[in-house]
Amino acid sequence: MKRILVTLLFASAALSFAQTQTMAVPAPKTTPAASPAGPVKDPVSTSLRMMLPGRQKNILAAIEAMPADKFSYKPTPDQMSFAHLVIHITESNNGLCAKATDVPAPKADELKETDSKDKLLAATKVSFDFCSEALSKMDDSKLGDSVELFGGRQFPRAMAAIAIASGWADHYAAAAMYLRLNGILPPSAQPKK
Repeated sequence: MKRILVTLLFASAALSFAQTQTMAVPAPKTTPAASPAGPVKDPVSTSLRMMLPGRQKNILAAIEAMPADKFSYKPTPDQMSFAHLVIHITESNNGLCAKATDVPAPKADELKETDSKDKLLAATKVSFDFCSEALSKMDDSKLGDSVELFGGRQFPRAMAAIAIASGWADHYAAAAMYLRLNGILPPSAQPKK
């Protein structure tokens, strides 16, 4: 099980690394604690720290790109609004980073879909700051611990780590779709300057 989780995270990290290389994202501040040919200490934690800067940059840029008057936009009546997506991103960052790292989630005011773009963007930035701080303290030693996730069910802490990584990709993809449906080119599709 542990080998499968590590393999999934490494695959996600490799994809993230490949994407960041083509998007001119600055190198992560945290480097793996290993020799070039040797094993990486805490591979899951290290991989999440490596992924964070690129995911954070693109998600925040997507939120910034959406005009304030389009935060109530829904592609169809059954889909969530862009504002709801932003709230979901913020809550996911706070909740999953707390669970993955065994750090208490920050106290935050409840966000509403009617809140301003500036308030929602600020809350999302704070949630990424929390993830960055929490992940800086994370190691892989507790990934086998049982934690409550997804409707009160018990999972290994590693599931929260995988959910963070997949969530960042999913959330950016959703935001990019909302932007394209409004005639706005997503940040990762912008031509290089």
